[in-house]
Amino acid sequence: MNIIIVCYPTYGGSGVLATELGHKLALIGHKIHFVAYKKPVRLKITDDKVLFHKVNVPFYPLFNFQPYELALSSKIVEISESNPIDLIHVHYAIPHAYAAFMAKEMLKTKNINLPIVTTLHGTDITLVGKHPFYRRAVKFSIQNSDIVTSVSDSLKQDTVDFFKIDKQIEVIPNFIDVSRFKLKNESCKQNDKIIISHVSNFRPVKNIRTLMNIILKINNENLIFNMIGEGPELDLAQKFAKQNKIKNINFHGNTDEIEEILCSTDIFLLPSKKESFGLSALEAMASKCALVTSNCGGLPELNIENETGYLVDVNDENKYVEKINNLLSDKNKLERFKNASFKRAQLYDINKIVPLYDELYRKLLN
Repeated sequence: MNIIIVCYPTYGGSGVLATELGHKLALIGHKIHFVAYKKPVRLKITDDKVLFHKVNVPFYPLFNFQPYELALSSKIVEISESNPIDLIHVHYAIPHAYAAFMAKEMLKTKNINLPIVTTLHGTDITLVGKHPFYRRAVKFSIQNSDIVTSVSDSLKQDTVDFFKIDKQIEVIPNFIDVSRFKLKNESCKQNDKIIISHVSNFRPVKNIRTLMNIILKINNENLIFNMIGEGPELDLAQKFAKQNKIKNINFHGNTDEIEEILCSTDIFLLPSKKESFGLSALEAMASKCALVTSNCGGLPELNIENETGYLVDVNDENKYVEKINNLLSDKNKLERFKNASFKRAQLYDINKIVPLYDELYRKLLN
């Protein structure tokens, strides 16, 4: 099959998943055309099975905001006219599904009929989609996709409840390449101290203030904290650490060495206010980390209470502290949780999940 994949090219979960999906689909024989405004951060072009098409948006003083959706839909049409494309798979409803629908309608005038698969990742529904300015467009995009998938049961239910969607939504969870993490685990340097890590885009929805308060309350000389990622509240976290003299904390920013950092981590801390799936938590599980996360969104589907870690009410700082201290004082339980996390991560291996998309495509085209 020739497949167009439209995604955000950033470090966020949707862009990473879309890129890894495309790579794996290419390995099993499909030709993948990635479309974005810049090259996705994890995209590797090694042969003619993976192509990248950049969406250029010309600047016109007439527009306060340049019309990216028009440029994107035009690029999809251009690719489809010059290649035997079979389907369009868009990740994130806005603006990608909306632009794909526009492209589909334009292509119909040329007797080219392309089905659209839309994968919902989270904030396209829980944040952007709920804004009154975008709500109608999001619902329209979902209803007019040929197939809609969601990365968790929680997100599926949120979508159905809020938008009153009567279209079937199939749940296909996020995935990771467990073998990549397994290799890192085997060669990982161990540390005498307990390492607690956090990975996010440091946006308010990640509950950074609560995160830093928890770190302050549990901090002692036997702990090391790793903060991975960048975003609007990174500065807040760095200033908090400096003001409270938390010296055993490392801010790594956006890095391609997440596996190396997580493989020496003991506890992964994620107190998010909203989390439709929690790809960073899955990466931590594949790195043999015990989890202490909030109980919001799709996290309870991933983090099993008292098996792979603990689930805590979003803003209950004292409960987070209690659960982390429980693991710090019981090394046997910590080790048991770490091993259970790694075992559960196998369920989300790329080799088990990508065939579900392949089967979905074939069913759509037959």
